[in-house]
Amino acid sequence: MACVRVFAAVSFIILLPCLLIVVVDGKTLKRDVKALNEIKASLGWRVVYAWVGDDPCGDGDLPAWSGVTCSTQGDYRVVTELEVYAVSIIGPFPTAVTNLLDLTRLDLHNNKLTGPIPPQIGRLKRLKVLNLRWNKLQDVIPPEIGELKKLTHLYLSFNSFKGEIPRELANLPELQYLHLHENRFIGRIPAELGTLRNLRHLDVGNNHLVGTIRELIRIEGCFPVLRNLYLNNNYLTGGVPAQLANMSNLEILYLSYNKMSGIVPAGLAHIPKLTYLYLDHNQFSGRIPDAFYKHPYLKELYIEGNAFRPGVNPIGGVGGNSSGQSWWSGVVVTTIVSTDLDYFDVISSFE
Repeated sequence: MACVRVFAAVSFIILLPCLLIVVVDGKTLKRDVKALNEIKASLGWRVVYAWVGDDPCGDGDLPAWSGVTCSTQGDYRVVTELEVYAVSIIGPFPTAVTNLLDLTRLDLHNNKLTGPIPPQIGRLKRLKVLNLRWNKLQDVIPPEIGELKKLTHLYLSFNSFKGEIPRELANLPELQYLHLHENRFIGRIPAELGTLRNLRHLDVGNNHLVGTIRELIRIEGCFPVLRNLYLNNNYLTGGVPAQLANMSNLEILYLSYNKMSGIVPAGLAHIPKLTYLYLDHNQFSGRIPDAFYKHPYLKELYIEGNAFRPGVNPIGGVGGNSSGQSWWSGVVVTTIVSTDLDYFDVISSFE
C-alpha cells in the first residue's frame, strides 16, 4: 500500500508541470491568439505599442491588448470585441479577423482599410455590431454577410462599395440600423429590406440608386418600426405614394436631391411622429397640404428647388420654387445638414 502511495505521489509530481502548462496555454483560446498575432503582423497598426505580452486577453501583470475585450467560456477566454478605430490603419481588410469566431462587436471605423470585405465574414455567427464606416473599402458587399443572423448594427457608410445592395441583407432578422450612405451602389433598393421587422434606421443616401419609392414599399406591412428613412442624393423617380403614410413610426423622411415629381400626398401629414421632411431639389409641384402646417411634431419641411406654386411656405428652413423665390416660415430650429449627424446619435446609444 505504501508503494502505491509513493508511486501516486511521484506520478502527480511528474504530471504537475504538464497540468500547469495546460492551464497557462488555456488562458486564451489558441485560435484567437493566433488570429490577433496575424492581424498585428500584417498591418503594422499604430496600436501595436499597446499590444504587448503573449496573451491578448491579459497575462499576469499585463493588461488585455488595447481595443480587445474578452470573456470566459468554459476553461478558456475568448475575444468577444475588437475595437481599433481612428488610428490610420493602412492595408487590406484583415481576413484573420474572421477567425475570431466569438466576436460580437467589430469596430474598425475611420481608418484606411482597402480592398473588399472577405466572404469569410459570414463565419462570425455571433456578431451583433459591424462598424467599418470611413474607410476605403471597395468592391461589392459579399452575400455571405446575410449569414450574420444576430447582427443588429451594420455601418458601411463612407467607403467605395459598388454593385447592387445585396438582397441577402433581408436575411438579418435582428437588424436595427443599416447605414450604406456615401458609396457607389447602383440599381434598385431591394424591396425585401421591408421585411426586416426590427429595422429602425435605413440610410442609402448619396449613391447612384434608381427606381421609385412605390417599388421599395410594395410588400404589404413593410418597415413596421422604421423611424428614419434616408433616400437623398440618388436618382429616384416617380412620386411619393400615399401608402408611405402607413409607416406610422416614421420620424425622418429625407428625399432631397432626386428626380421625383408629382404632388405631395396629404396623407403624409397624418404620420403621427413625423418630425423632419426633406423634399427639396426634386420636381414636385402643386401645393403643400395645409395639414402639414398643423402637424404637432413637424419641425422642418424643406421644399426649395421644386416647382411648387408661389406662396408655398417651408417649415423651419428655406423653401421656394424653381424660379428661385424663397420665404421664411418664422420657425427657427437647428438644421440637420448631414445624415451622418444621426449616425453619431445612434452610435452613442449602442446597447
